Amino acid sequence: MRYRRPRGVNDITPAEVGRWQRAEEAYRSLCRAYRYEEIRTPSFEQTELFIRAVGEETDIVSKEMYTFEDRGGRSLTLRPEGTAPVVRAFLEDKLQGQDRERLVKLFYIAPIFRYDRPQAGRYRQHHQCGAEALGSSNPAVDAEIVSLAMSFYRTLGITQVTLLLNSVGCPVCRPQHLARLKAQVAERLGEMCEDCRRRYADNPLRLLDCKSPVCREITAGAPSAVEMLCEECGEHFTGVQAALQALEIPYTLEPRIVRGLDYYTKTAFEFVAPGLGAQDSIGGGGRYDGLVEQCGGPPTPAVGIGIGLERVLIAQEAAQKATGLEACATQRQGVLVVALGEEAWRPVLGLCQALRQAGHPAEVDYRRRSLRAQLSFADKERFRWAVIIGEEEAAADTVTLRDMASGEQETLPRGGLVSRLKRENEPC
Repeated sequence: MRYRRPRGVNDITPAEVGRWQRAEEAYRSLCRAYRYEEIRTPSFEQTELFIRAVGEETDIVSKEMYTFEDRGGRSLTLRPEGTAPVVRAFLEDKLQGQDRERLVKLFYIAPIFRYDRPQAGRYRQHHQCGAEALGSSNPAVDAEIVSLAMSFYRTLGITQVTLLLNSVGCPVCRPQHLARLKAQVAERLGEMCEDCRRRYADNPLRLLDCKSPVCREITAGAPSAVEMLCEECGEHFTGVQAALQALEIPYTLEPRIVRGLDYYTKTAFEFVAPGLGAQDSIGGGGRYDGLVEQCGGPPTPAVGIGIGLERVLIAQEAAQKATGLEACATQRQGVLVVALGEEAWRPVLGLCQALRQAGHPAEVDYRRRSLRAQLSFADKERFRWAVIIGEEEAAADTVTLRDMASGEQETLPRGGLVSRLKRENEPC
């Protein structure tokens, strides 16, 4: 029987893995520069964590979680989002120590599992880069998280990014906004989609997030949360904008950005980029000042972001096409060591090992085919160099170095090969 992968998931093949690794390393390097430390949480948690943190009436909890009962009768759920596990670890592992005012800055790269309709760059198992800053209510921390994400996009060559910014208020001022929102749509509720009719009672803020044209038309004149912020939320939102302006990060105020999770308070933001179709988000987040306390800890202000890696890579590819840059896969890299004859074969393995230890991706043709066949293979596999050792080179302790891009060749001492080859830069 021939098995196929389940619907809604995807393989990352060797031809694609290089782009993933470069993106992940770029993210890790930036997080280190911003002094965020990596955390790795389990792929599954107690189901109650997500119900309590994310919200029982959210789409994630009500429709999208992969929940199962283990052999001990415990209800467990595969990670549907990244923040709640980080908060659980923050509390359980006492990451703040005795200093309750210490800012704890964490990042992760992890698979996310959601039973959702597959769409561009969003699989039922997809991958997310996230960052969380726990312990400060300063609006400049919100701006720092935004700056980290913007730097990541720019590092990957994604320059056409728009930051959409909003404030969803807090438990003090949000009820007034929700009451006016519900009153606005009450007479036309029957025309709205099934999801919005359910959200009307249980999660009315999500009415603004619906993509249905009918629902968007009904909520078009809805009051903005920013218009009804309490004094504290208003001052915080002003501070976020001032910090973004100081960092020279442009933004667009968008009252429909509410995010899909119940734990958000005050700042909510989203990044959108071309090349993804209607679902153009490549990351988003916001502040969640009540979540740590909700999970059993002391009052702890916090802010974070999640970035979908699959979507980022699609946006990167679109940006490369728009600017005429070649895809990474077309760039030549590495060295093929070509051995011709028994005498030549003896030094090949040691030479290949020396190249690898010096940082050059290197390979040898274990099939030991003809020179023509091996050079054809080197060209097909996009090797940058071919190092040829025949009987004469073996006797003279030399090698012939062939540039696979230009076809030019030179002879040099075998011991000077590693110093001759300059380590190649990452192509993108």
